[in-house]
Amino acid sequence: MSCLVLDAMGVIFRSGHVVTDLLIPFVTEQTGACDGEVIRSAYLEASLGNISPDEFWKRVGLASDLEDEYLSKQSLNPGVKALLSQAKEDGIPVWCLSNDLSRWSIKLRKTLGIEQYLGGSIISSDVGVRKPNKEIYKTLLDSSGIKIEDILFVDDQEKNVTASREVGIESILFKPEKGFSDVKEWISKHAL
Repeated sequence: MSCLVLDAMGVIFRSGHVVTDLLIPFVTEQTGACDGEVIRSAYLEASLGNISPDEFWKRVGLASDLEDEYLSKQSLNPGVKALLSQAKEDGIPVWCLSNDLSRWSIKLRKTLGIEQYLGGSIISSDVGVRKPNKEIYKTLLDSSGIKIEDILFVDDQEKNVTASREVGIESILFKPEKGFSDVKEWISKHAL
């Protein structure tokens, strides 16, 4: 059985650089000042599961009750719901593989209405490793039960695509201006 694996930030969700595009502006807006390096460091620690989301907010000087307001800044990439629907109709399971905080990822998937389309998710904070570390791709293979030759991985970061190819996974570099045309073509070739 074929399986489509999508990165979250920059593929499923519009913003691919959450620290620079969303977190730094949000913290600045809320506090009037921010230290970008503190935010980057705290996000990295939280996305590895070394600190909780609540501890992340504490480190950047905000209350965790602002989390949902922050998450509301993210949106879906155009065409992603149609892609997910097509994959489901064609019998192709879709997994999410993302460098993120699990709590944030779950909230975004549910709030933006895509959780129902996913067969599973591998989130870096749950497994303690981030892309492009090859261990996260091995975790995906073990968790999904899908054979490596049956997976198409889509990511917006060249380093992540390169690492997945080195593991042996067919991969596409997502470019927002091109949309999901390559992925739709792959789905149509692998439909049940």
